Amino acid sequence: MQMITTTPDLDALCQRLATYPFVTVDTEFMRESTYWPDLCLIQIASDDEEAIIDPLADGISLEPLFALMGDTSVVKVFHAARQDIEIFYHLSGQVPAPLFDSQVAAMVCGFGEQVSYSALVKKITDTNLDKTSQYTDWAKRPLSNKQLTYAVGDVTYLRDIYKRLQKDLDKSGRTSWLEEEMKTLTSAETYYIEPKDAWKRMKMRVKSRRALGILVELAQWRETLAQGSNVPRGRVLKDDALFDIANQAPNNQKDLGALRAVSEGFARSDKGKQIIDVIARGKAKELDDIPPLKKGTPLDAQAQAVCELLRVLLKAVAAQNGVAPKMIATTSDLEQLALSDKADIAAMKGWRLELFGKPALAIKRGELVLTVKDQKVQTLAAPEG
Repeated sequence: MQMITTTPDLDALCQRLATYPFVTVDTEFMRESTYWPDLCLIQIASDDEEAIIDPLADGISLEPLFALMGDTSVVKVFHAARQDIEIFYHLSGQVPAPLFDSQVAAMVCGFGEQVSYSALVKKITDTNLDKTSQYTDWAKRPLSNKQLTYAVGDVTYLRDIYKRLQKDLDKSGRTSWLEEEMKTLTSAETYYIEPKDAWKRMKMRVKSRRALGILVELAQWRETLAQGSNVPRGRVLKDDALFDIANQAPNNQKDLGALRAVSEGFARSDKGKQIIDVIARGKAKELDDIPPLKKGTPLDAQAQAVCELLRVLLKAVAAQNGVAPKMIATTSDLEQLALSDKADIAAMKGWRLELFGKPALAIKRGELVLTVKDQKVQTLAAPEG
């Protein structure tokens, strides 16, 4: 294992790594007190070497690494890659490509939903990982041998995992499934939130369309402030407070301070004054400019029965294909499909459509029936007449 602390050594390492078909990559970072993750360590390996890159070393430039991340001849293998990719995107403006996420691939290959790295290492290499260093302070220097050993383990076993999963994908013909699942991870839009769209990532707990208009403005204000100050959103104001403010729509700082979710000191501050101005903007919106307030449609007794039938089909299809049911369809998907054959849901697109969507529609049309044979749920063509 090498410790890379200078740009020339990093450049030489990346030139060697660029000659391999794939590299495994992981990062250690801190983000408890920041909006953007603070990169503390990068682990990387090829089939023949492992290295740890110290991004906090004096004078080091990560440009050679960013070039490698953009080299399309080398597959970049991560596990549960989203936060790692966010770091690379924030620092370099690019998403590493081509990208392989072993957690997503493991799900496609039937290893279960959101399987952890240590569980995957155990299943594939029969090795028990020591995770006691997982939550240490990675920004503190010097790092101990125990920390470095833990860190490099996140890329050494990943090599065997990648080879096994790639073999399973080739054998099962599910490479196209993985490609579909990777679309969100490989999209740059995943890693940057436009402040004006920040409300879309919140679980709606507003009582009216007017309150939603205020929430849209509040979420944009908070996101802009959090990004500009590099602090977590919750340090500016927590979600519960935003919902309370949007629903109550106070007209002045005194009324703002009377809300349970807002302290009087905060209400009297400059941020409190800004919030009153934000509320005013939300109130001034034309209703046509406010997104419709989505409300769940309660299922009647017949729709509930159809939903339960689809749930049985889902479990049967999942068992037959060795994948987690939630990967194919969620409870919300089933409810929407019970109500409409044209539901705009993931279960009616791509490989999920072939696996589950089409038989689900056939059951709704009475063309297929469910039966049990050899203690297994199966589908049969419905008898004519």
